[in-house]
Amino acid sequence: MSRLMDPPPKFLPPEWRLANQIHYGSAEAERSRSERLTAESKRLIEESGMAAKRMQQDANKRLEQRIHDIKFWRTELDQKLEEIVQEIEVLITCKSRVERSLESCAEPLRVALQCLTERQRRVSIDLVHDEVERELMKEREVIEGVASLLNRTLEQTNEQIRLNRSAKYYLEKDLRDKFQAEQIDGFCSMLTNTSPNIDNVTSQTALAVPGATVTPEEWETFSNINILKAEREKNNSLSLRALVESLLEQTAADMRRQHNATGTALRLQVQETKTAKGQLEEHLAKVLSEVASQEWNLEALRVAIEDKAGPLKVAQTRLSARSQRPSIELCHDPVQVRLLSEVQELTAHIKRLREAQAQSEMELLSLTRSQLILEEEIQVKSHSLYIDEVICTQLRQPISIHSF
Repeated sequence: MSRLMDPPPKFLPPEWRLANQIHYGSAEAERSRSERLTAESKRLIEESGMAAKRMQQDANKRLEQRIHDIKFWRTELDQKLEEIVQEIEVLITCKSRVERSLESCAEPLRVALQCLTERQRRVSIDLVHDEVERELMKEREVIEGVASLLNRTLEQTNEQIRLNRSAKYYLEKDLRDKFQAEQIDGFCSMLTNTSPNIDNVTSQTALAVPGATVTPEEWETFSNINILKAEREKNNSLSLRALVESLLEQTAADMRRQHNATGTALRLQVQETKTAKGQLEEHLAKVLSEVASQEWNLEALRVAIEDKAGPLKVAQTRLSARSQRPSIELCHDPVQVRLLSEVQELTAHIKRLREAQAQSEMELLSLTRSQLILEEEIQVKSHSLYIDEVICTQLRQPISIHSF
């Protein structure tokens, strides 16, 4: 039992000193490592702080530059949008002018067609393809050509307005996107390390790259394309407006010139018809006078024939009575000779008078026919004058060709 209760064995002094040395060395090593780690940590803290500050400053500068770039492109887009909006408004006004010009063609065309229809009601020899009809047909062709040209121009104008509005849409969309981007980048540039509204996002979310990311060059090219498209459409619109201006002026001048030419031809035709009608009336007056004269002549011939009947009967009665003379008294004496000559001469006179009477009757019939023909022609001319001077002239009088 006494052995079991013996104290544990003791270390020797060298062992004790060795153990102390070991503890000293271990502590020194740990202290050195700790000092190095502290120094390294301090250096790393300073380096990371400077790096974070430098990167944040660089990010701020880049954000400022980005905001400056966005503002620059917004200014360019705004300017181009203002130009295209103004051009759209001007082109819409130009379109309304084309529409009014096109509407103004309807009434002159209707009047020209109605005049052609009315002039088809001319009768007899007056139903002629005259200068008025040629000018009216030409006027119809001019108006129909102008209307067709204006219709095509109106279609082109509508299409250009659509293209301008398309360019305006892309400019507005680009501006909205850039405004939103500027707001976001402006918000980002105002953030500091002490900002209370810093998002607590994970590193993966922060580093996530959107699928629609484009390069800065592509970003600038996109806006530049929109601006160039708007500029191109604006130039096309300017060219179209210049064409429309020239077209409206030219078409109005063509219609006005043809309207005046038709009016001049109509006035000349009316004057010529009046002259012809006046000459026909003069000839009718002469024919009527000649009819009266011929009727008087016919009556005079009838009276002359009747006047010769008495002397002829007397001469014939005398010859008949003297043929009853007896015997030697039945002599061919001067009386008999005179009576025979008288009967022959009177018979010849009556024959010539009857021939003259027949000729006079034929001439009277011819004069009557001429009278009827002249009266009919005067009626024809009066009808033609009514159509040209009253109907057509009154139809055309309110027509006025305006420049829109």
